[in-house]
Formats: sequence, structure tokens, C-alpha cells
Amino acid sequence: MASNPPGNAHLVQNWVVRKPLARSRGGIVAAQNRIAAQAGARILAGGGNAVDAAVATGFALAACEPWNSGLGGIGFMLVYVAAEDRVYVLDFGPKSPGAVDLADYPLTGGTTTDLFTWPAVKDDRNVHGPWSFAIPGHVDGLGTALARFGTRDLASVLAPAIELAEQGIAVDWYLTLKIATAARDLTRYESTRRVWLPDGLPPVTAAGAELARLKLTGLAQTMRTLASNGHRDFYEGEIARSIVADTRRMGGILSADDLAGFRTRFLEPLEIDYRGARLALAPGLTAGPSMARVLHDLVDHKFIKGPPTADSFVAWAQALRAAYSDRLATMGEGTVDVTPIEAAEARSPSCTTHLNVIDRDGNMVALTQTLLSVFGSRVVLPETGVLMNNGINWFDPRPGLPNSLGPGKRALTNMCPVIARRNGKPWFAIGASGGRKIMPAVMQLSSMMVDHGLDLDKAFHQPRIDASGGDFVGVDPRLPAGVRKALAARFPVKLTELVVYPTNFACPSAVLKDPVTGNYFGATDVLSPWSGAVSEEEV
Repeated sequence: MASNPPGNAHLVQNWVVRKPLARSRGGIVAAQNRIAAQAGARILAGGGNAVDAAVATGFALAACEPWNSGLGGIGFMLVYVAAEDRVYVLDFGPKSPGAVDLADYPLTGGTTTDLFTWPAVKDDRNVHGPWSFAIPGHVDGLGTALARFGTRDLASVLAPAIELAEQGIAVDWYLTLKIATAARDLTRYESTRRVWLPDGLPPVTAAGAELARLKLTGLAQTMRTLASNGHRDFYEGEIARSIVADTRRMGGILSADDLAGFRTRFLEPLEIDYRGARLALAPGLTAGPSMARVLHDLVDHKFIKGPPTADSFVAWAQALRAAYSDRLATMGEGTVDVTPIEAAEARSPSCTTHLNVIDRDGNMVALTQTLLSVFGSRVVLPETGVLMNNGINWFDPRPGLPNSLGPGKRALTNMCPVIARRNGKPWFAIGASGGRKIMPAVMQLSSMMVDHGLDLDKAFHQPRIDASGGDFVGVDPRLPAGVRKALAARFPVKLTELVVYPTNFACPSAVLKDPVTGNYFGATDVLSPWSGAVSEEEV
């Protein structure tokens, strides 16, 4: 490890940590929460395919990693169907309610201190509370994927999530940390306090005692209703009526028409031929187009096989900074091409979650799902136990910009699921959580495998940089001195440790099929305490 630099840098962790790969001749699930990954792996072991397992894992995360995603969230999913050698994109991303009026989000003259450096809105109503809800697409996205590509019914893939919700979450040190860091905002809403701060403080299990369990009141029953009535009940049935009633009682604007009118969109993937690999990216208002630009800028660079060199890191940083400069200035559902302020500088610890699945037939899924901020809107709906997203915070609260807030509008997001093939055969599925840091992590890991020939284990244990549009290039001090010196000669840099909290270099995961041996592998973020890759042979 590098020694502490002079000045005010606070580099004290100095850890060398490894996380084992999953290896298998069959399917693998890699997720930010190993318990959820086990739920998906059991579906694979029982004969289900990659989509069955992904949907089971996606729902299970609502019960065991609920601050990052869940029934009240949104997402993007890539599905590779091996028999067709084709990738499908399912868009159930953020869409604003039809009654949104920008005048209801007046600016106060300050700056927000949540995820983005937007101009501050009165009462932070775009950041938390019922006015921050985007239409939750998560349930329709997973239900639509299962109906189109799965082999199991909804009740069977929901069963593990229901069991986990009934059991409650183990109160270990990491859960205590997550709640404690969000406690100030969790106290704002009575229904949220009752669940997450049951005694007015973050829950703690006494040292040496059996782990306590935190119950997510109402969630298991809502999932049982979905299993019985089908996923559209969330939008047109009993659950939808409860969501709207709770929202209205709190003064929010999400309506029955918003829910009933929501449908997952199937999009054509953005496919890039890059050095013998074919990478399928999510198109549109994701980080996919920005990653495509980076790959285009790198296509003529001369990479050397083996560990990435200083020249590689400089090339990555240069291409990433150019892509983010363009992204922040021009992308959004609007059409006005203007240059905003640094509109999306990440301030919060990692939110969002990502999972990947590959099955014994080579079908693959890359699924990113999120509530946006950690704990989303910080609102747990009393009747359903659903923790709602704060997707309105994806929009710029100023008028006339490409990503400005408006009624029934889709927002620019940072999600970047990727599926890679070689010679018409499955190779890897990858993605990450971590806001603006997602795409730089996914791009570097992909380049390490495509350009440098690293295997999954070496790629995931290789220190990285972050060049996601801020003033500095974040540099892991574990990188060799020559790499750090080369970066500092070209860019303003900041030494940034790889730590458990906050997530400084995103939280990636991937699954891979070795094209030579036919073996399957899975890897997850090294410093994420709960992450894990699980093979169907382990359950």
C-alpha cells in the first residue's frame, strides 16, 4: 500500500481483501447480497432458467437489501437468449407522475446535499417524501420478464422473497451502519420510523448475542398478494389502491392512472463490436450511450495483455472525462442543448443494486434495480410496507434543460448493465451500483477482460480509478507509483481508498462463461460485506 500523502488526506484503512469466485459447470448468480443470490441459485438448481433466477433474486433483494431496491423502485434488465443469440432490453426506469408541475418544486437559492448538486427545492420535496415518488416500475419489469422469458410462475419465484420477508433482516453491524447513516432522514416519517428505528434509534445486536431480526412490516403480505393475484395487482388491483390511498393521505400526487398506465418497454440494445467482442448495452437514458462513446474513443488505443499499464489508465481517464462532459451537457428527454452546472456530482454512499445470472444453457441476465437514494424517498407506505423511490430527484428542477422535470417524463439515469458475447457465444454479464461511478467501473472491468485478457478473478481484484465527471480523477492508492504519477501528470487527481463505506469505486458484479473450458464463474465487489456469487451446485 502507498504511504499517506502529505496534507489533509485521510488514508487509514490500508486493507488487502480478497473475495472468492464462484466456480461451476452449471449456473451462477452474482449479487450484492449473498442471501438473495442463494435464492436465485436454488431456482437454477430446481431447473429454472436465468430469468427465473434473476426475478427471484430481484424480489429477494426487497427483503434482504431493501434500502437499495425493492417493490417501490425501478430498473433496467438485459436478457440474453442463447438459442437466438439475441439480447433484449427491458426498460422499467423512472417516469414522473402525470400531475407533476415544475411550479410545485420552487427553488430556494441553495444547493441540495443529497445525491446530486441540483439547486435546492423548497422542503427538499424532490429528495424525500411523497412528492419525490416516480412511478415504481420494478414489479412490472420483473413480472414482464418472467412472463416473456421465464419457465416458472410468479408464485414460485416469489416464495423465497416471502420467506425472507417473514423472517426479517438479521441485525448485524452492516445493517446498523446503513440505518445509522440514514437515521436523520428516516425519522421524518412515522411509518418509516416504526420499521427502521423501532426504539427511536438504529437497531443493534448486543455483542455475543444471537442476531436480532428487523421485521419489514407489511411487505410479506404484499408479496403474497402479488403471488396470488399476479404482478399487475401492483398497478391495477388491491395493492395499487393501497399505494394511491397512502400517497394521497401523505399529500403526494402519484395517481391510480399513473400506476395503471405504466408498462415496461422493450428496447433494442445498443450493440458495439469492440476488439472481437460484441457488447450489448442499455440504450437511451442510461449510461450505455456514454460507455459506447468511451469504447469508440479507445478502439485505436494499443493495449498490452496482462495487468493494465499506466498508459491504459491514462487512456481510460481521458475517454471517461470526455464522455461525462458531453453526457452532463446534452443528455435528457428534453431537446435543449445547453451546458448545466455539475448536475450529478455524487455525494451519497452507494445506492442501487446489481445482479447477474448465467444458466447451464448460456442464457444470461444483467439487472440493475434501484430506489435512487439510499432508502429512496425515506417513505414506507403504511398499508403495504413498500419503501418508495425518490426518482423525481433524477430530474433537474430548473426549466428548459434536457433533463428538466416535467409531467410523464423519463429521467436520465446512471445504470449500465452490459452483456458480452464472443463469436456468437455467451461470455460475460456485468454491471454495478454506485451512481455516477457505475459506468467507469463497468467500462474498466470490461476493458481488463477484453483488452488485457484478465480473468474474472484478476479483473475484480485489480485496483481502479474513477473518472465520472467531478473535478478530480479518483485514484486507488494501491495502484503502482508509476500509474499514479502518470495520471497526476495529465489530470487533477485525488487518492481515494477502497473502503466498505462509502463506496468510492462503485460496487460491481459479473458472471462469465470461459469460452475455452466451458466453466462458469461469478464475482462480486471485494469490499461489499454482503455480496456474493453462488452456483447452483452450492445450494
